[in-house]
Amino acid sequence: MITLTLLHPHQPLPLKRWTFDRETIVRVGRAPDNHVVLYSAVVSRHHLELRYQDPHWMMVNLGTNGTYLDDKLITTKRVEDGAIVRLARTGPKLQVHVTAPPPLSPAKQLLQMLEKPTAEDEETTAEKLVHYKTRVLKDHPAKVPPEKNE
Repeated sequence: MITLTLLHPHQPLPLKRWTFDRETIVRVGRAPDNHVVLYSAVVSRHHLELRYQDPHWMMVNLGTNGTYLDDKLITTKRVEDGAIVRLARTGPKLQVHVTAPPPLSPAKQLLQMLEKPTAEDEETTAEKLVHYKTRVLKDHPAKVPPEKNE
């Protein structure tokens, strides 16, 4: 789970909060297609992207005016819980809280399940590996009804 909190420009007071439980990408910017929309002249239409890259969240600057962490311009940076980022040098401040990774999608759950070795997989003889990798299915001829002579 990742939570973004918009902070007051001059005081550490929260103004608005967004929490994302299932997203693996959270976009911040001025355009209405972002997850977090901030109306500020210094914020780009697509300014910041937070991406979950197992096992961490990363922040990626997409904005023309830059994204700052501890008053240093960043391009890509690992998200630390409680980090405060500023969009542009004089733009809005966001505090980022990371409490847990997002849940796996059903497809990733299936891939993990398929990748787990089983007792049968642990047999590593060449014959077993070849047989496992080159499974042959018997092809049965299709049953076609006899043609009718008219």
